[in-house]
Amino acid sequence: MRVMIVVTHLLGTGHLSRALTLGRAFTEGGHQVLVVSGGMPAPQLDVKGLTLLGLPPLRSDGTNFTRLLDQDGREARDAYLAERSKELTRAVGQFLPDILITELFPFGRRILTAEFQAALEAAHALPQRPVILASVRDILAPPSKPAKVALAEEMVTKYYDGVLVHSDPSVISLTTSWPVSPALEERLYYTGFVAQPAPVPHPHTLGAEEILVSAGGGPVGQPIFHAAIEAARKMPNRRWRLLVGGQNASLRIKELSKLAADAPVVVEPVRPDFRQMLPFAAASVSMCGYNTAMDLLQSGTPAVLVPFDDGNEVEQTLRAHSLVRHSGFRMVESAGLTGDTLSDALNAAIADAPRAPMVKGIDGARTSVEIAETLVEAKR
Repeated sequence: MRVMIVVTHLLGTGHLSRALTLGRAFTEGGHQVLVVSGGMPAPQLDVKGLTLLGLPPLRSDGTNFTRLLDQDGREARDAYLAERSKELTRAVGQFLPDILITELFPFGRRILTAEFQAALEAAHALPQRPVILASVRDILAPPSKPAKVALAEEMVTKYYDGVLVHSDPSVISLTTSWPVSPALEERLYYTGFVAQPAPVPHPHTLGAEEILVSAGGGPVGQPIFHAAIEAARKMPNRRWRLLVGGQNASLRIKELSKLAADAPVVVEPVRPDFRQMLPFAAASVSMCGYNTAMDLLQSGTPAVLVPFDDGNEVEQTLRAHSLVRHSGFRMVESAGLTGDTLSDALNAAIADAPRAPMVKGIDGARTSVEIAETLVEAKR
């Protein structure tokens, strides 16, 4: 079957990474997969085995998700957005998907409603309408207004066959962050968590006994890097590795390297073998996005979580609160992040009893494929 996944990441790359993991599961199931990405290019992510179509890219203006910027950093104009919508609907008509999946929408990315709705209308107009599914993570951004709940439910009722919830309801239910009506409940399919296969430990044991600091793909992670450099001076017996990605990464690496000149710190670009390094690391310092949480659970590595909470974001904080119930996890809120609080939290996490790597409940990508296949068969 032909499977089309539509995703737009606006700040970090987590949404695209999860969509690619889902796409690879469909590929492994023998299906042809087209991933349509509307965010900025992310060459560090693995697209092997998938066809990737890039729309004219967008990103948010920092944490202001109501202002969209084009690839040159200018505010995206109507003509630019119209071209995206045109290319997306053309892709639907040319690819003729049997399964169409929209990542996050309609529970988020409302600023892009016009292009998502155009794609959904195009799919409904095909001679053979595809099975249409939304794909959402364990925790959504809680709606600030009842109108947002009403719009999402209206869209699901009108266009969708179901909603893939990439969580285990016994661990984190969608109701933790979103009002779920009886009508919406009937369309939810819990898949378990979506994670990449557990990494093969690094063949050169790279990262051994280091503290690995990663902070997403953009400038929002700068306070974490600055606090890490301060903490490194307080923990000189540890080697620290700061992995910097996103726009202007080379400039930020240069600035951070100068700041860390007298500390046991290496500053370098994000690495494709980062997940292979985690099992050997003494500890990890990171935000608490969905994919990061899965990597940490699979590795068993002690970790300090600094959840992203700018712009009244609460998703990562809710997730971090659920993780700190487990051994080897500590949380430091961004408002209280300093070299002292970070070093204290790291020492506590490292001193905890070892945490066994998670091996069950993380096959949500394969389960998603099975659910989608069953829905297609039911329509025939």
